[in-house]
Amino acid sequence: MSETATRRGKRRGGRNTALARDAQPAQDLRRTQNLRLPVIGQDKAMAIHNGALRILEEVGVKIDDEATRKDLLENHGCCADEDGYIQIPAERVSDALSTIPDRVLLHNRDGKQVVDTRSDTAAYCAGHNCVNVLDHRTGELRPGVLQDLANTAKVCEALPHLDVACSLGYPTDVPAEEEARSSVNAMMDNTIKPIAFTAHDEIKAQAIWQSMAERVGGWQALGDTPCGLDLTGPVSPLKLGDELCRRLQLGARNNLPVVCYPAIFPGMAGPITMAGVLAQSAAETLAGVVIHQIAAPGAPVLAGSSVLPMDMKTATIAYGGPEYMLGNLGGTDYYNAIGLPTWVGAGCSDAHAVDAQAASEVGANLVLANLAGTSFIHNLGFLSSGRTGSLEMLVLCDELAGWASRFAHGIEVTEETIGVEVVKRAAKDNTYLTDDHTTERYLTESWFPPMFERSDAMMWRDDGAVTMQDKIKARLAEILDI
Repeated sequence: MSETATRRGKRRGGRNTALARDAQPAQDLRRTQNLRLPVIGQDKAMAIHNGALRILEEVGVKIDDEATRKDLLENHGCCADEDGYIQIPAERVSDALSTIPDRVLLHNRDGKQVVDTRSDTAAYCAGHNCVNVLDHRTGELRPGVLQDLANTAKVCEALPHLDVACSLGYPTDVPAEEEARSSVNAMMDNTIKPIAFTAHDEIKAQAIWQSMAERVGGWQALGDTPCGLDLTGPVSPLKLGDELCRRLQLGARNNLPVVCYPAIFPGMAGPITMAGVLAQSAAETLAGVVIHQIAAPGAPVLAGSSVLPMDMKTATIAYGGPEYMLGNLGGTDYYNAIGLPTWVGAGCSDAHAVDAQAASEVGANLVLANLAGTSFIHNLGFLSSGRTGSLEMLVLCDELAGWASRFAHGIEVTEETIGVEVVKRAAKDNTYLTDDHTTERYLTESWFPPMFERSDAMMWRDDGAVTMQDKIKARLAEILDI
């Protein structure tokens, strides 16, 4: 680990921010986005922030890890109350926010930058840790195995809008102590795209990062062009577990990007109101960010709003409900206001099959996610309220991501696009179709779906009446060579 020790001395002082300014995001090779849909304004964002600061100062957070509690927080101006909750002053939060880089960058294993959270074009990531797999060949709902993760990585590698690979599920045919590293290795064998992962503790996270370092030329190269993202977060209400505290510090001290955000259920693990649950979620996230930045000021960290509304009639998460996207967009507005990089969830449905409900919910939430103030979107491929991972769903999400990204591009208004000179040339004899303005732009002005149907109805019938579900299965067979 001598490379790591060397890098620690070089990293401080916001090196990541300088890299972000100079790098050319791969996302910029696609169309740039213009449209945004703010849900809360600056004043409301600051009201939520003040609420979060009051929670941290007046209630505090439960820190399970003794070393983090005593050596890190109590030595930096935080104090414990009689119930053992650590109360974090606003000044300490402000200090942490002042050192965070303004964006997070991810690279593929060839060193090419593929994600920039400040880009104007969305990057997409599959979901993770589903309990079940919907087998696209048999229709069977079953536990996942390691081969499913390898197949997921192959599909992520092949789909053009999937920028970051993730497992969708976890393997039940691997011993628990080997599961995390085996999962990431199976994925790295089948894709060079960056991989978002979750580990059970800092020991398994260390093993995963070690595997990635071995494939890119060592810890120095991994820190300079990170190809992984560790997904972790607090447990609501107001608890930061041992493994979270240690994984945050492991990532920070090696300059490796970490996501710190809780999954919070309104009315069950936080206030029922959206503003209240955003404030508590923010307090929990900010506590983790304080730990992260004390460990290594300037290290990259992502936040996000994972408000998971519950359908109280069925006691299930309502990923397809409007409240899920309100929480995502409202949280993004808040984190943008305080300068903390973020991502949002979309591409997920409460349906149990890739059907009309799934397409409707995913179409809606992918469009809304593209209008959020971040360009990193995750959770693609979820069915059954996040309990089932589906490769068919992932293929459908890729198609819908193309639609959503084109919509979010908006309308470019310049003298050239207004085209008065075009009208002067072409209007009188109606030669627009052959005008250079048309021939040079028709491929970029319109979105051409790879799979959605646009042919004549009779022609479609004559060609075999191939449905969208048929096309999805054919695409998967092509990718997986089955």
